[in-house]
Amino acid sequence: MPSPYRALFTAPGSKAFSAAGFLGRMPLSMMGIGVVTMVSQLTGRYGLAGALSATIALAAALLGPQISRMVDVHGQRRVLRPATLVALAAAAGLLLAAHFAWPEWVLFVCAVGIGTVPSLGAMVRARWAALYRGTPKLHIAYSFESVVDEVCFIFGPIISIGLSTVWFPEAGPLLAACFLAVGVFWLTAQRATEPEPHPRGQRDRGSALRSPGLQVLVSTFVATGTIFGAVDVVTVAFADERGHKGAASLVLALYAAGSCLAGIVFGLLRLKGSPERRWLLGVFMMGVSMIPLLLVGNLPSLAVALFVAGLAIAPTMITTMSLIEEHVPRAQLTEGMTWISTGLAVGVALGSSLAGWVIDAAGARAGYGVPAVSGAVAVAVGFLGYRRLSRPAPGRGGTVEQHSEREERHVA
Repeated sequence: MPSPYRALFTAPGSKAFSAAGFLGRMPLSMMGIGVVTMVSQLTGRYGLAGALSATIALAAALLGPQISRMVDVHGQRRVLRPATLVALAAAAGLLLAAHFAWPEWVLFVCAVGIGTVPSLGAMVRARWAALYRGTPKLHIAYSFESVVDEVCFIFGPIISIGLSTVWFPEAGPLLAACFLAVGVFWLTAQRATEPEPHPRGQRDRGSALRSPGLQVLVSTFVATGTIFGAVDVVTVAFADERGHKGAASLVLALYAAGSCLAGIVFGLLRLKGSPERRWLLGVFMMGVSMIPLLLVGNLPSLAVALFVAGLAIAPTMITTMSLIEEHVPRAQLTEGMTWISTGLAVGVALGSSLAGWVIDAAGARAGYGVPAVSGAVAVAVGFLGYRRLSRPAPGRGGTVEQHSEREERHVA
């Protein structure tokens, strides 16, 4: 690992909370696809499997920001442990209900309960912010966490699907639940790096989503999530039409690998200029990168196109996290970061549904029109909301990059 990344872990406790966050984040990429694999194997009903997966995603999108808001008020340990126990109990109920063929409404109730799973990515980023706020190291930390996200999405589905198909149907979701339990309880046992709660400030300000800048970011990432959800579904169908359905996971892994590589490089750059413009350029590149997907005719060309498209993802996400610091009060940082995940989750559910409808009507190749249109929407929302992003929230100190530039001028 390059030395700037090694330098992150000189802070006491940083290695431990980063490792705990990695384990706790694995269920994000394992649970939904694991439930789909489990239910489809046990019942043969892909419609039911997809509906349960969408229920988990939408419940997490609805409940996640509320849990993170409570974390900002009461602290990570006091909130994450009971929320995780609820999610684990619901996951156990879902596995039992599927195994013993209990009524469908039990499956859906348990799927809603799994939505209480905390956003571990936001929790870990909040710890990095508490350590390195106002320094160039925070940019590197956010870059590192984006790489960790992509690693989870490269290996999580492969592990979950593999276990459920090779071992027993419930194995994938079961391991995801184990990762969640270990990750959350290990993370919350580390009190020294836990950010201080802000009870009074949080209650006085209301929801972080009242920030106009955050509204722009979340709206844009609903469209971005639609891209992700559609690409996943259409790629599986595209590979299936060509008789190589198993290759879809490898092609999608290249999509995540492109983002992972870009995140590593982006974290090493000394950035100058406006982060708002950099963010808008990233959204624009994400949108434009969907156009070549409409022209591909085979899996190798699709793999190349998706790898290139992935290069725009991590830099845009990293810049987004920096902008949240500028537009959301410090007392609501965890909630603000979780709203981005909520926007993505809503978009993924929407993209999956739209793509499935288009595939059924016109075939897989036409399905790539969904991410192309979603990319255009993301660019339009980004341009329309750019002026709001150019105006920081009152009392905010600016982004990581702006802090760094001021520090360099002061030293000079």
